Amino acid sequence: MSLNTQNLQSIINFIWTVADDVLINKFLENQYQDVILPMTVLRRLDLALEATKDKVLNTYEAFKGKIDNLSGLLTSEQHGTGLAFYNTSPFTMKKLLADPKNIDSNFLDYLNGFSENVQDIISKFKFRNQLDTFSSTGITFALIEKFCNPKVELSPEKISPMAMGYMFEDLIRRFNEKTNAAAGRHFTPREIIELMTHLVYLPVKDKIQKGTFLVYDPCAGSGAMLTQSKLFATNPEGEIKSTATFHLYGQENTGEMYAVCKSDMLLKGEDPDKIKFGSTLSEYGFEPDLKFNFMLTNPPYGTTWKQDIDNLNVGSDKKISIVDKRFNLKIKNFRGELEETCLTSRSNDGQLMFMLHMLSKMKDPNDGGRRIASVHNGSALFYWRCRKWRKWHQTIHN
Repeated sequence: MSLNTQNLQSIINFIWTVADDVLINKFLENQYQDVILPMTVLRRLDLALEATKDKVLNTYEAFKGKIDNLSGLLTSEQHGTGLAFYNTSPFTMKKLLADPKNIDSNFLDYLNGFSENVQDIISKFKFRNQLDTFSSTGITFALIEKFCNPKVELSPEKISPMAMGYMFEDLIRRFNEKTNAAAGRHFTPREIIELMTHLVYLPVKDKIQKGTFLVYDPCAGSGAMLTQSKLFATNPEGEIKSTATFHLYGQENTGEMYAVCKSDMLLKGEDPDKIKFGSTLSEYGFEPDLKFNFMLTNPPYGTTWKQDIDNLNVGSDKKISIVDKRFNLKIKNFRGELEETCLTSRSNDGQLMFMLHMLSKMKDPNDGGRRIASVHNGSALFYWRCRKWRKWHQTIHN
């Protein structure tokens, strides 16, 4: 699971130069990532589809107008990509460069040719909002040419989802530091992810050799925890060597990270519909009774969840009453009787609300086991001062 980040720096540095070489004086600095990040994802998808391009176009031309839904054919091994997505446009990024005069209209045709699941990714990046600026400033050709440079090696065969997640996190960190916007934002170190996967799976490795297990991250980010946890459990040369089936579920409320996560799920052959967009605290993205065997997450801390409070319609901070049962637990009252109560943390830090959410989504221990690994900072310790949280802790340990 180790990741040699030094080998990725040359690619990251080259992508970073695109902003200074192509976007400068065309976009504001705080808009650079709105171009660079989606172009990086699109080039990665483009490379994944390159080998099957002719086969997909032949199938599309042969069956369009004859079959209402061509998705099954166009994603099949025999007639299509063998992946969960496709593109029916005659263009690839490299082919777009052959017609500089019409590159803007052809690029739009190329984007429109992607399957619906990729359209969702493009939409979450809000990438089409940038096309008028591309056209009016005449940078479309230069931009695509940069991303087709061999130095930008983004092929899924050579760059793993874990490596891709690192690259995106590094790029976003650079953009944030350059504009002083959310400069303190950071992501989970890969060593921490490795530790979490060991803590979750190793103690129960004998129980997960066969069967089906559901893995969930309510703050999925780039999806690295999900994909790496599955790799750790199923690696035939690893410590567990499980032959079980692991289904990956996640939810992410930042559009760009949701798009990154979903794109790599597509490339890994995972079900992209199991990645949901939106705030987990405001609204759980899956069926209410869907529960999980394993959960790994690094929730935001020191971050307000005031908007979630408003969305849940829970009243004022002084007297909060949440209808959503995820945040209700049975706690012993002063008579030793169990009573249902709503537990909430301060509105300026919702990290323990994610813990309550995950506890509510745990499978029964007799249903394949259940384990959670969650990263918290020291502020969670101060909840001990809260009477309700103290009672909850005592109840759990009784």
